[in-house]
Amino acid sequence: MIRLLIADDHPLVRGGLKQIIETTPDIMVAGEAAQGSEVIEKLRTCQVDLLLLDMTMPGISGVDLIRRVRAERPSLPVLVLSIHNEAQVVSRALRAGATGYVTKDSNPDVLLAAIHKLAEGGRFIDPKLVEGIVFETYSGDAPPHEILSDREFQVLQMLALGKSLNEIADAFALSAKTISTHKMRLMQKLGLANNADLIRYAIRHGLVAE
Repeated sequence: MIRLLIADDHPLVRGGLKQIIETTPDIMVAGEAAQGSEVIEKLRTCQVDLLLLDMTMPGISGVDLIRRVRAERPSLPVLVLSIHNEAQVVSRALRAGATGYVTKDSNPDVLLAAIHKLAEGGRFIDPKLVEGIVFETYSGDAPPHEILSDREFQVLQMLALGKSLNEIADAFALSAKTISTHKMRLMQKLGLANNADLIRYAIRHGLVAE
């Protein structure tokens, strides 16, 4: 039996995932978490074989959370289930220690195949993402945003999606002043002058959908 911890801050998503999982006799939901700190807590108290993880949750999330999980449970398979399908986002998650990545618009069969593959000790990338990952990996010179810290990269993405500093601060459980500092640093590193430049940069490099 494969025991899952589902980590997603949306109750409807967790409910839908449980319905999918209930269709298979060899997978069960051992626990749920709605924020990053809960993930760490549940990993310490529940018997879990695999973590099904959303990339964007309140508090610690994304690559930061993946690294925390790696530190707590080095051998635990981590399957990211995310709305993000950008090659850079996927690559950062995998480099942080995720062992699989599936997008939320995937067919349930793809998700179940990923769970089984990771539980057997393998790795899995959503077939729709493979081409983008390959071309991003072998595209030659690294783009400027590769020098950003993981938090700066997350702030860049959310700013490009039109989120305000306060909204980003709430999402990461940080102060608006801290997010403002991250924004200033990433703008300096990328040589951007304003939000319009930032959005154009993100679109040009495929960090957000056009």
